[in-house]
Order: sequence, then C-alpha cells, then structure tokens
Amino acid sequence: MHEIGIVRSMCKTLMDYAAENKIERIEEVVCQVGELSLVIPQYLEEIYPVVVADIPLLKDAKLILETVPGLAECEDCDEIFNVIENQGYCPNCGSFEKEVLSGRDFNIKEIHIPETA
Repeated sequence: MHEIGIVRSMCKTLMDYAAENKIERIEEVVCQVGELSLVIPQYLEEIYPVVVADIPLLKDAKLILETVPGLAECEDCDEIFNVIENQGYCPNCGSFEKEVLSGRDFNIKEIHIPETA
C-alpha cells in the first residue's frame, strides 16, 4: 500500500508551503487523483486522518479528492477516449495503440485556509 507514502509526502509539501507562507492552519486540501495513477482514493481517505492526527496544522483539515479521467488519443485514428471505460482499446477502431493524455498524476490542486477577520 503505497498510499501512506503519498499522504506523508503530501503532508510534508503542505507543511513546507505553510511555513513559507506563515500559515497556521489549513481547513481543506483538494487533491486530484488520476484514474491511471494507481492511487486508490478509498485508501487515501482511510489513511489521511491517521497520518494528520499528530500534525496541528492539518489535524482538522478536510481532504477532498477529485478524480481526473484517464484519457488517451488513439495513434491509429486520433479518437480521444477514456482508457478505463474502454479497457485500453479505442472504441472507434479497436486499436490498443494510444498516447495517454491525462489521468496519471496525483496533485494538490487547492489549499484552503481560514479567512482572517
């Protein structure tokens, strides 16, 4: 289960960002999880509270996950298609030859901090 390493790395990135920007608390973290990234969102959701429990900056921060579709372009007919939905094959011509366009990454998209009065 490599998700624990991903969550730890994400927390380090968030702590570094907060230190550089003098942020004392983070309310929400929005992450993009690619369908083809081999990261399992359910595992992230289960591990996240355990990892952040001892990090004051993050212990109450909500994790929001957005799925990024795994899209590819067929190298034979130029059709753009969802890799998962079509089991890797082009729905137009049946070719397996493709260039993946999106869905391989895991990214921190947004960091929400409390509004100051």
